[in-house]
Order: sequence, then structure tokens, then C-alpha cells
Amino acid sequence: MPRVHLVDALPYVFRAYFSLPSSMTAPDGRPVNAVHGFASFLLKLLADENVTHLAVAFDESLTTSFRNEMLPTYKQQRELPPKELEAQLRDCQDLARALGATVLSSERYEADDLIATLCRRVVPKEVEVVVVTSDKDLAQLVDARTTLFDFGKGERLGPAEVMVRLGVPPERVADLLGLMGDAVDNIPGVPGIGAKTATALVAAFGSLEDVLARVAEVDGLPLRGAKSVRAKLEMHHELARLSKKVALLADDVEVGVSYEDLALRPVDAVAVDALCARLGWSGRRERLIARR
Repeated sequence: MPRVHLVDALPYVFRAYFSLPSSMTAPDGRPVNAVHGFASFLLKLLADENVTHLAVAFDESLTTSFRNEMLPTYKQQRELPPKELEAQLRDCQDLARALGATVLSSERYEADDLIATLCRRVVPKEVEVVVVTSDKDLAQLVDARTTLFDFGKGERLGPAEVMVRLGVPPERVADLLGLMGDAVDNIPGVPGIGAKTATALVAAFGSLEDVLARVAEVDGLPLRGAKSVRAKLEMHHELARLSKKVALLADDVEVGVSYEDLALRPVDAVAVDALCARLGWSGRRERLIARR
């Protein structure tokens, strides 16, 4: 079965930045530790996975997206990334292109949305999809032909593993987040309803709309404080719906590429030479050219 890899880049860029010393610098003195680590990650992914089709998606804006139009406080609790990291993102994109990958980014949409669009609308149904990420939000995409691959941990999640990990099937992840919220992204959910209760509600009723439509039945569930849970759902039903809407991946982005465009291209030696000169990578050129 043919296979395509869709990479959520930022977790691996951030991991490299915070795990490698800032003493790794370019000739002009600026830190390039994130690019070093990202290069190592991409080369190992390409070698270990025998990649034939590859897209690497970046968040162009690290603090805002179309979701802030629905929920102004979305991700607003996050600190701005260090300027030394932000300055390396363009080099990471150039690196991925030089290695033959298709690179996607958007000021309005997040990398998750670009990946969702590729997965659901661009990649043919007969092609296996491997989403390389450590972000649980992308579990919404998992199905019989789509797995999540947490490269850092070496873990692969199919439908059964998502069920074990999150307590709900992939198609109910957004419903779960609508109820319990997501502190990482500042999605509120229903105040006072945590993961355990949210999972129980989804297991009992299904979608968020089914939970809200059958809220009168919540009293009969074997939940601690069931009446209180029912009251919270009745009071905050619109907030729950908004939270789910914010959590849902957008899969209708104009990405401007076809499946054929995702085929891994030959290494661009000219681009590699320019990048190595800019970053002071005299010793890495041959590895990059060989993609190993």
C-alpha cells in the first residue's frame, strides 16, 4: 500500500531548540540549535521510514489563527516564543524544501488544519497516511488507514490505541474536548467537568449534541455528583458547543497542492549549499546531500 508522511513540524522544532545548546551558532553569531535538531529529526525520519511522499506543515503565526475569531482567548495564555527560536523557523522551512519535502504554512490556519486537509481531501483513500506529531488534537484524523506517529517516543496510534489513550474513539475527540476543554490551547469546555466525567458522558451518549439533547438522563448515570454535572451542562451548553467548534480541525483549507506534489523530490544541492553557508555547516553538507 502506498504511504505518505505528514509532519507537524513545530513540536520537533521546539524540542530541538530547548534540548540543544544555544552555543550552536551561525557565522553571524545567531543561534541555530533548532535547525540543527530539526535537520537530525528529518534525516532520521527519512531514513527510518523509507519516505516516498512527504509534506511538512508549519504554523506561520505561533499565537493566532482563525480560531481567535470564534474564541479571542484561544492560546492567549501562552508566552511568546523566544526570538532566537522564531528567527530559525524560516531556516527550518528552507531545510525541509532543500531535502525534497513539500512545505506548507498559513497565517490564518494552523499546521493541524493543513494536515487535516491533506489527509481528508488531497491524499487518495487507497494511500496510507502517517501523521508525524506529538499533538493529541490530531487524533481526530485517525482511522483505518491513518495513524499518528510520535517520532520522539516511537509510538504509533491507530483507532484502538487512541481509544486506550483518550478513552474515546477518534471521531469523538472533538466532542471530548468540547466537554472537558483543553488547558494547553485555552479551550474552556464546561467548567467543572474534567476528563473522567467527559469520557463517561461521551461513552454513554456519543456526540456532544447527543449529550446535550439527553441531558435529563445524566442524573441516571453512575457519576459522582450526577445532578451537578447535569446542571453544569444545562448552564454552559453554548460554551460546550463553542469549545467543540474551536477544537475541530478545519479540513477545507486551500493548500494549493495535489497528491502528486507530495512525492519526495531529489535533494536540491544548490539550496543545501546556500543553507550550509548561511548556517556554517561545513561538516553536514554530505549528510544532507545523501539524506542520511
